[in-house]
Amino acid sequence: MLSLQARQLLAASLGLVAFLGLTGFALDRAFAETAETALRQRLENYVWAYIERSELSRSGELILPDVPPDSRFTRIGSGLYAGVKAKDFLWESGSALGRRLPFDQELAPGEIDFSGPIETVHGPIYRYSYGTVWEYGDDKEARFTLHVAEDTLSLQRQIAVFRRSLWVYLGAAALLLLGLQILVMRWSLSPLRRVVADMEQIMDGRVERLPGDYPEELTLLTDSLNEMIDVGREQISRTRNVLADLAHSLKTPLAVMRSELESVQDDAQLRATLKEQTERMGEIVAYQLSRAATTGRQTFATPLVIEPRAEEIVRSLEKVYAGKNILCEFDVDRSARFHGEEGDLMELLGNLLENAFKWARHRVLLTARAMTIAPQRRAGVLITVEDDGPGIPPDKVELLLQRGVRGDERVHGHGIGLAIVLDIVKAHRGELSVERSDELGGARFVVRFSPSL
Repeated sequence: MLSLQARQLLAASLGLVAFLGLTGFALDRAFAETAETALRQRLENYVWAYIERSELSRSGELILPDVPPDSRFTRIGSGLYAGVKAKDFLWESGSALGRRLPFDQELAPGEIDFSGPIETVHGPIYRYSYGTVWEYGDDKEARFTLHVAEDTLSLQRQIAVFRRSLWVYLGAAALLLLGLQILVMRWSLSPLRRVVADMEQIMDGRVERLPGDYPEELTLLTDSLNEMIDVGREQISRTRNVLADLAHSLKTPLAVMRSELESVQDDAQLRATLKEQTERMGEIVAYQLSRAATTGRQTFATPLVIEPRAEEIVRSLEKVYAGKNILCEFDVDRSARFHGEEGDLMELLGNLLENAFKWARHRVLLTARAMTIAPQRRAGVLITVEDDGPGIPPDKVELLLQRGVRGDERVHGHGIGLAIVLDIVKAHRGELSVERSDELGGARFVVRFSPSL
């Protein structure tokens, strides 16, 4: 596959050749037509010069001038010829001696004929003919047709000289423009080469992101590349942290179990301790696996419609909490989209809605709104889940978002649902806030994902 520079150079060369070729053809035709027009004008002047210098005798005979308008009319084979044709009269200039020229045409008075090139045995010629009438005697008329002809050698020489000069200059202009085009392309493509060089520095580990300012046309590309680099590093870092946290979190339960196995003699107490610690380990593993499964922010994620996925979750929760007879209402903007993996969206909505169903008395409200700031940027989304339960005191919000903490120990759960929500929100660079619902009176969870590239 050709490089961008080679493609641009090829396209520019073809365009330049086509442009200069059409320009050369147009100039060549224009010069040829101009030269032909000048030839016609010159022949017409010769005709009028002969008419002005000629006289008509009393007997109706045409007396032509002794000195012609141009000396070439007297030189045999000079290429410039003159002739007069009448009913019973034919005259040709000295230059036409020994040549068979088409001077036998008769025209009506005032009629003009310009023809050419006309093929003759001595080569092609251009002919200008004019019909005139002379009066003499008692209202008598003498009609004559004057012919002036010139061969095409002079015209062809002019056109040949012009063409030679034209294509020399056009060829030099083509080389100059082509060199200029190469310089312009190298200058215009230098930002792309800089992007490639900066990417090589990233691959070598010398820098972490694409540095420097780039032209406006490349800003979206470089920002997206930086976004992908950041997301990749975040995912690697998150995976490492999850593995480290999992190993660290399992140390205490394993140590307790090992200590119990070594010291406790009562089987009932040992079983209770093992059961408690294995449940604790299960909670830790579930939480860490949920963190590891969080995909996080993606630069080119498929936008997901929120409402059908929320309906699927609510149908399941209505079965689980059928005894509470909870009404879940939706106020979802049709243009609202979540840019990320479907698993993250389902986990986010599932934990928020399950928490609302768990604490609500009779009503739950899900709201989703699209957030846009510019047409070229990816729209964000604002998701809120409200319930009519007891709500959360402001001083306990931070505590409830911690792993393993439950708002009420009497309520079933592991206390990791809201922590998972917080992890997902952070992974997608969003914001999570907990407020009191003005409409329902209970808790109001607000998740905000701002517009981005």
